[in-house]
Amino acid sequence: MRRSLLISLLFCLLPLVAVAGRKPVPAKSVIQHGLDTDSMRVRLDETDMQPLEGIWYYPNEEMTLGIERYRGEHNIGYRIILLESPDINVMPGTVIGYIAASAVDNKYQLWLYSQRDRVTLIKPLECVATLNSEATTFTFDPPHWKVKVRVNIARFLPTLFNGVSIIPEKTGERLPVGFRKIYPDGGNGNRFNRVRYL
Repeated sequence: MRRSLLISLLFCLLPLVAVAGRKPVPAKSVIQHGLDTDSMRVRLDETDMQPLEGIWYYPNEEMTLGIERYRGEHNIGYRIILLESPDINVMPGTVIGYIAASAVDNKYQLWLYSQRDRVTLIKPLECVATLNSEATTFTFDPPHWKVKVRVNIARFLPTLFNGVSIIPEKTGERLPVGFRKIYPDGGNGNRFNRVRYL
């Protein structure tokens, strides 16, 4: 009985493990040496910036971040780089996340690393982020999951259909957190230049 319960539990968890194993972003962060707020500003000024690019402040963690274009797999179009932080264990230049565009103009797929292994960040978590119409705030609601275990001892044919099931369930929505743009107001002092195809 205990063995069949354990096997049932493992089969219920397999889809979660399979989904968790397929990450379109690297499992570990990388460090872009020599990047800080000043060098990121110069780097951004030399490009035809998109609305999402710039220097952002993350008030919840008191971090200054740079978002720049990036050519990655799986539609990953941007990366987020730490520029300044009160946490001295994470080096400036550390890539802390990635962003991919979606079918909706102001909605993005966002991955942020959630754990630290010495100086390397690991375990990227995915969520949906929203860029406001002025491209001055980039907000997201981190995923909140709980696991519900259901036991049904009155199930018909209990040896064939197990009476225990595990159901992952997303919890209620919370106030979103996010980034606030601090540089620039527009692409190179002008309104953002978005490529328009005719």
